[in-house]
Amino acid sequence: MKRILKPLITGLLCCLLLPAVAQQKNQYVKIVTAQGYCIVKLYNETPVHRDNFLKLVKAHYFDATTFNRILKGFVIQGGDPDSLYDKSKTLKPEQKWIQPEFNTALFHKRGVLAMGRDDNKAKASFTTQIYLVDGQTWTNEQLDVIEKKYSLHFTEAQRETYRTIGGTPFLDQNYTVFGEIVKGMDFIDKVCAVKVNKDGNPDKEVWMKITMLSGSEIAKELKAM
Repeated sequence: MKRILKPLITGLLCCLLLPAVAQQKNQYVKIVTAQGYCIVKLYNETPVHRDNFLKLVKAHYFDATTFNRILKGFVIQGGDPDSLYDKSKTLKPEQKWIQPEFNTALFHKRGVLAMGRDDNKAKASFTTQIYLVDGQTWTNEQLDVIEKKYSLHFTEAQRETYRTIGGTPFLDQNYTVFGEIVKGMDFIDKVCAVKVNKDGNPDKEVWMKITMLSGSEIAKELKAM
């Protein structure tokens, strides 16, 4: 009986554990421009934004868009600009608002991927507008001011990141971050080096191509680091 039950119990435990293990696996995308590329890990803690983004990536939606606003020391913004969400416009099926997914553990350090939005009170994201954070470094005193002004609280680990790596802390809990660059951080420097006008619009179109990576592809990319 024991010989029969042991395999059955083992098999049952495996069946129960497999979904949990699968949920823990992060998904990755590759963002390519003429300036270079980066690999981005998507957060499982923001499933609505993650799944919305992946749906658009699979449909090659972003491949027909550009990084249209490049602000060195702040963000690199792409996808559909704010103007396409104006009330006077007829929105495409992909263009809508999704509720924010704020998580105090996820913050605007340099290299994170986030969704843009307008000044709506719900802080809902535009489904087709993305940005990567460039940012700058901050002192403890500056972070104290930001905490007070925006009713935020930075952990010591987050403060250390903002002091050394940089980011845009004043955007925390106001815009949803849903991923981060895990390879190719210099991609930000390369894109920010393009010539832009006073509004951050590049002189030459900065096209983008975003693709999902398979398990073997991401293993190969990360192994080459």
